[in-house]
Amino acid sequence: MRVYGMTHFNESADYWGDRREKLIGAGNGRLTARSVKIFADGALRSGGAALYEPYTDNPTTRGVMRIDADVLNTVIPRFLKDGWQVNVHAIGDRANGLVLDAFETALKDADVKALRPRLEHAQLLSQQDMARFGDLGVIASVQPTHATDDMWYAEERLGPERVKGLYAFRSVLDHGARITLGSDFPVEGVNPLAGFYAAITRLSAEGTSPHGPDGWFPDQRMTRAEALKGMTLDPAYASFTEDVLGSIAPGKRADYTVLSQDIMAIAPERILATRVLATVIDGAPVFGRI
Repeated sequence: MRVYGMTHFNESADYWGDRREKLIGAGNGRLTARSVKIFADGALRSGGAALYEPYTDNPTTRGVMRIDADVLNTVIPRFLKDGWQVNVHAIGDRANGLVLDAFETALKDADVKALRPRLEHAQLLSQQDMARFGDLGVIASVQPTHATDDMWYAEERLGPERVKGLYAFRSVLDHGARITLGSDFPVEGVNPLAGFYAAITRLSAEGTSPHGPDGWFPDQRMTRAEALKGMTLDPAYASFTEDVLGSIAPGKRADYTVLSQDIMAIAPERILATRVLATVIDGAPVFGRI
């Protein structure tokens, strides 16, 4: 396998970005650790996601910021200056807004392609912040199966208007942002086919949603081509490997899977029955047969 690691930022520890050596392409390209992971807030399910307004189902709280905005505004530009990719966990609209504020300041007059900052999860966004991803060049690293798990309680927690900004993948894409699709394993299952299915249908595995068979907020569905790109080329870009990974092309490293069905053509309800017949890394089978 290939591992793209992120080093945890501990606010109470000494800053290490100017002392620690980055690991890029070690083990014949199998291990890279050139990124820092910062946690801005908690989770929506637990009520820890930091919101601008109180939770609809618990008006006594707006969630929790796990790091002060002043610290974000100090360490984000410092890590970027020292050549580290910055990845920030942000779930609530307030957390996402504050992180985007810090990125906006840090990225002034910077080459964003050389830095490739990421917001991890980017679950609840204001309309204004949806546009900022594309404007700033910040990558939205999202997990579609979170949407299909949270859809059953989300409106009760956030209210009928605010919930429209939750997992609004289509809106973020339409504002010109780059989206990468992941699983957040072990919080969710690791199967990428489940994420692909959730992204294009916004339905449970049983084909249901609070909004009926067309999916939860069906206007936010991604196309199959967008979902595939979000699992291949865009993650390669997000990990600085688009020249060698993310697609099958001359000169690239020949990482690919062989599936039992064409997920770009079959009926959506058949996608989850797809089996992996083979996995190939660097042109050599590591699972199954070709």
